[in-house]
Amino acid sequence: MPPMLKVALVAVALLLGACRSDPIHYHTLSPVQPTGKPPSGVDIRIEQVSVPPQVDRPQMVIRQGNSGLAILETEWWGASLADELRSSLEEQLSNPGAPKALLRVDVQRFDSVPGQYARMDVQWRLRNLSDEAHAFTCRNHLQTPAGSTLDELVLAHQNNVRQFVDLIAQAATRKACP
Repeated sequence: MPPMLKVALVAVALLLGACRSDPIHYHTLSPVQPTGKPPSGVDIRIEQVSVPPQVDRPQMVIRQGNSGLAILETEWWGASLADELRSSLEEQLSNPGAPKALLRVDVQRFDSVPGQYARMDVQWRLRNLSDEAHAFTCRNHLQTPAGSTLDELVLAHQNNVRQFVDLIAQAATRKACP
């Protein structure tokens, strides 16, 4: 084999090796095992979900230090964060055939701090379609300790969403903020 061909093959091999990228890992806010039965006697439909623009992206965003944010290019949600949260809430609050209510969710803070906590501050409004006069707005702060791995952090966020679902179900039953 001529020396120039050997050099060209080695150069091509090095270039191809340099183009390799780390695989993307996908995460979800939906629990592996849903609760089974709907948490309330109301079919809660999601009208709107909003999250802070800093974290509303497919890539996971974590806090670093006191003022930093890091976008993790190889750790992604299954969809944008707002869509991922909407999907998880729909899955856990749906109760076909029951009286209907509409839910608006405004996440005001969604923090991910590996090794410390997952936090979600949320303001929400629940409106019963059969009784418009009993709409109410609530605010909750949910925080769960998180391990140092991203999987543990995601589980902490899933726990926050599960707690949020329980609060919504309580409110739908009591017709008042929990």
